Amino acid sequence: MLILILGILVFVGIHLLPTFSALRGRLLAQWGEKKYKGLFSVVSFIGLLLIIVGMVKAPFVHLWLPPFWGKYLALLLMPFSFMLFAAANMPSNIKRFTPHPMLWGVTLWAALHLSANGDVASLLLFGSLGAFALFDIVSANRRGATESTEALPLSKDAMVVGAGLLAYGVLLFLHPYLFGVPVLSLG
Repeated sequence: MLILILGILVFVGIHLLPTFSALRGRLLAQWGEKKYKGLFSVVSFIGLLLIIVGMVKAPFVHLWLPPFWGKYLALLLMPFSFMLFAAANMPSNIKRFTPHPMLWGVTLWAALHLSANGDVASLLLFGSLGAFALFDIVSANRRGATESTEALPLSKDAMVVGAGLLAYGVLLFLHPYLFGVPVLSLG
């Protein structure tokens, strides 16, 4: 469980950096944008790897019995989480409703996984990342994040939906290999 906790601390820790505007500004001035973003990405990736390894190796410690419908709800609604992930990096009208599609995607991802899992490792991972995403939404809004005002063609939204569905389908297939949990065996 220690690897999982370390991964969460590294991943969330580096993602907290932008909330400290003065520190972020000093690092950008000292290192330049390329080096800052490069180190940010490397540390994020290390945190993500630690989370994946930690989650796979974490012992199952039962906390609560998830509702029988939790897995079905997750299977049904997770595509929307992936569409929000795609919308964070692709032009679409979703940014006219929220400047934080990635963070809302993480919040939805976390809530759905908590509805389907009732163990300590799941609570640590999904609870902490979901809480962080909500915190970051508030923090970014305080720093001036606003919705886009640019109306885009619906074809851009269709591309986001397609990219999200494709990514979801790939992860459904890879989930048992990456995380040790076969999603489609819902019995």
